[in-house]
Order: sequence, then C-alpha cells, then structure tokens
Amino acid sequence: MARRCQLTNKKRNNAFAISHSHRRTKRLQEVNLQWKRIWWEEGKRFVRLRLSTKALKTLKTKGIGAMAREAGIDLNQF
Repeated sequence: MARRCQLTNKKRNNAFAISHSHRRTKRLQEVNLQWKRIWWEEGKRFVRLRLSTKALKTLKTKGIGAMAREAGIDLNQF
C-alpha cells in the first residue's frame, strides 16, 4: 500500500538534507500517517482509514462525510 492519506491524498515530499558544511543530499519527508477508526454517523458504523495528522485536525471541523464527498470516496468500501 502506498504511503498516502486516503482523504487528502497527501504523499511524501522531496527535500534536501543539509549537513554542517552545507553539503546537500536528497532525502524524503514522509507523511505522518495513522490508522484510525472513526465513527461515520450517516452509515452508523466505524470506518478504518489511514489518515495524515493534518487530515485528522480538519476532520474535527468538517466531519468525515463532507471530507469523503470532497475526495470522491465511497465510505461503504472501508
């Protein structure tokens, strides 16, 4: 499974690791992903998703139904 948030589609970022002598080497900044069970009110059940921590914060304000509609995800499959 790809390291990608299922709601926001966030993925890893290319960056540079800069040493003390300012030598640059390529590295990857991974997304902070967490497996979470979230109560889906419309479906009256829990849904298990792999989400970024940024998506978890947004989820508190918007709700899982609205975020899933924006992402074009059918929560019945999870």
